[in-house]
Amino acid sequence: MAVARSRPSCHRGPCGGYNNGFATTTDKGLDVNFIDKLSAAWARNDSLLCVGLDPDLARFPAHLKDQPDAIVQFCRAIIDATADLACAFKPQIAYFAALGAEDQLEAICRYLRDTYPHIPLILDAKRGDIGATAHQYAREAFDRYGADAVTVSPYMGSDSVEPYFDWPDRGVIVLCRTSNAGGSDLQFLDVGGVPLYQHVAKLVAEKWNRNGQCALVVGATFPEELAQVRKIIGDMPLLVPGVGAQGGDVAATVRAGRTANGTGMMINSSRAILYATAQEGEDFATAARRVARETRDEINRYRG
Repeated sequence: MAVARSRPSCHRGPCGGYNNGFATTTDKGLDVNFIDKLSAAWARNDSLLCVGLDPDLARFPAHLKDQPDAIVQFCRAIIDATADLACAFKPQIAYFAALGAEDQLEAICRYLRDTYPHIPLILDAKRGDIGATAHQYAREAFDRYGADAVTVSPYMGSDSVEPYFDWPDRGVIVLCRTSNAGGSDLQFLDVGGVPLYQHVAKLVAEKWNRNGQCALVVGATFPEELAQVRKIIGDMPLLVPGVGAQGGDVAATVRAGRTANGTGMMINSSRAILYATAQEGEDFATAARRVARETRDEINRYRG
C-alpha cells in the first residue's frame, strides 16, 4: 500500500545547523508520550532513520580534539545537521561514561530537549538488574538525562523491567534479536518449541506492554528474524541497529519490519553518519548530513 508523505522544507537552525521548518519553541512543554512523539516524527521528517551518537575522540576532526567540550561540540553539530532527516537520536551511554563525560551527555540531552523537543531522545544503555537497582537506572535515564526512551535487557525477567513502567509517558525498548553474531548463542535457544527471541517478543507484546510504551530491538543483520518478530508483535515499534557500518541490507530490513502504513521502525545508523568521509568542500557535519540524507532516502524507497 502506497503511503503519501509530504516533505517539509529545511532551513538553517541553531549553531549554523538545520531544523525541519517547525517552530520548536511552540512544542516545548507539550505532555506527549514516547510513542506519540515517535509517530509524529515519522510523519514530520518523512523518516525512519535514527541517528546514533557514539562519540569516539580518536575519529574527531583535528580542530576539536583538544577542546574540553569536544564531545558537545561534535554531537551538537551532527544533531543540527541531521535533525530534519531523523525520527530519533540515540546517544550510546558507554561512549560518554568511558571518558568520564556524563556531564557532556547531560548537556547534549538538554540541547536536544530544548532545541528539537519534537524528536525522540533514546538513551542506549541496555540496562538489566534487580528491581531496586532498575529503579535507579530508570531515574538516571528519565530524570537525569530526560530521555524519551531507554534500552533494557529482559534477561532478569519482569521485575527487572517493571520499574521503568513507573514513567508511563516514556518508552521501554527491550532487547530481542540483537545485530551482533554472538546474539545467537542465547537468542536461538529453544524455549517451548520456539527460539528465545520469539518468546521475548511474545512476552513483551502480550504481557509487558500493558501501557503501550514498549518497543523491541531487532537487528537489521537478520531480516528473516525481523519479519518473524513483526508477525508476533503487530504494530509495536522496532529499534533496528545494523545498517551502515554493520552492513545490514536496507531493502530487506524495511520490507521485513515495516508496518502496513510504512512506519513502525527506527533504523539506526551511527558510525557511517558520524564519521562520513568528507567530499571536496565538506566539513564533518556536512558530510554527515549527506550520508544521513542518502540513508533516509534509501530507506524511504522501500517503505511502500
